[in-house]
Amino acid sequence: MKEEKKDKELKEKQQNTEEVENSENSESAEDSENHELTIEEQLDAANAEIASLKDQLLRKIAEFENYRKRTIKEKTDLILNGGERTIITILPVIDDLERALKNTKNAEDVNAVLEGVELIYKKFMDILGKQGVSVIETKEADFDVDLHEAVAQLPAPTPELKGKVMDCTQTGYKLNEKVIRHAQVVVGV
Repeated sequence: MKEEKKDKELKEKQQNTEEVENSENSESAEDSENHELTIEEQLDAANAEIASLKDQLLRKIAEFENYRKRTIKEKTDLILNGGERTIITILPVIDDLERALKNTKNAEDVNAVLEGVELIYKKFMDILGKQGVSVIETKEADFDVDLHEAVAQLPAPTPELKGKVMDCTQTGYKLNEKVIRHAQVVVGV
């Protein structure tokens, strides 16, 4: 009886051990299946995130390309039509010049023609002044390489005229304090 009891206990232990092993094996199989599923789920989530980021990148690239094209078009328009306002303000001067030319053919009084041309010149210089254009002063000015271009040097008649502008052969202009044409001058040495 004792042996039977021992055999019975031994069989029960073996069955319990087998059951435990089987349950552990089934649990580990389930865990590995769950683990595989979570890896697959993680892969799917990563792929979805990659697709989303790709889409965002493509949209940003397209948006930047549209911005670049728009700014290039705006710059081109500005270059082509930037002077429109200036030209519109100059058109009345052209009208005055046309009238002056037409009237000079029949004019007998040269002083009247000269006065008309002076008025047109003054009007034109006023318009340019409103656009930011100014004349570079040269009369009795010290020679300045930033403003003047020396086209000739003459001996100064007096010591005070050494290094000064004696004569201006071509007027210089500035646009908003930037030299757009240097004054061509004769300098005393």
